Amino acid sequence: MNVSLTSKIVAEMLGTMVLVLMGCGSAVIAGADGTTGVGLLGISFAFGLSVVAMAYAIGHISGCHINQAISVAMVVAGRMKAKEAAFYIIAQIVRAIIGAGILYVLVTNQIAGFNMKPYALGSNGWGTGYLGEYNTLAAFVAEFIFTFIFLFVILGSTSTKNINGGFAGLAIGLTLTLIHIVGIKITGVSVNPARSIGPALFAGGAAISQLWLFIVAPVLGGIAAAFIHGLSIENPKISAISSRK
Repeated sequence: MNVSLTSKIVAEMLGTMVLVLMGCGSAVIAGADGTTGVGLLGISFAFGLSVVAMAYAIGHISGCHINQAISVAMVVAGRMKAKEAAFYIIAQIVRAIIGAGILYVLVTNQIAGFNMKPYALGSNGWGTGYLGEYNTLAAFVAEFIFTFIFLFVILGSTSTKNINGGFAGLAIGLTLTLIHIVGIKITGVSVNPARSIGPALFAGGAAISQLWLFIVAPVLGGIAAAFIHGLSIENPKISAISSRK
């Protein structure tokens, strides 16, 4: 099926908006600090289920990246052209901001009022005053490794060599859920620059100053996954030849 670039961009915009609104919304509205309301497990499933839903809703249109780390990794893996990825990335950022904006409108219009505390709207972060209070090294390693795992699953489950490709959306969503269960207390879990950019722009302060890590670490983790997956899974002959040299 031939799908126009416009359709793909619109799909990516809608998907990213849903992820930010539902994922971050679960933390802000249903469990503000990740430990109350629906709890850490509920927030983890909210992010994972958002991806599952969008994977089956727009996966056949755009591939359901809704994440710059995925788009960059797909370019590195040779599954996408850089020009198309650039459009995806712009669309993802724009809709992430809109998704965070909708969440901002919802929470700031409570009758009792809403206090925009540091790291508001489900912003990612680390250090003193943020959830488990992990340091910068822990935050960077966590985001890099979690994104690596996430992309490795994505690349494997969507490979043309995978006979169970119809379950890719479920595998990817559950992987994101698992990553959140482990990593929320460290950074709130990004593994997706757009997911971090949207809320941070409204929260300001530390969320903005720490934003760099949630752009750099996920992108590097995605690139690493694309290389490793390509050498060990998609092109094992290349890996074998390299090992003989």
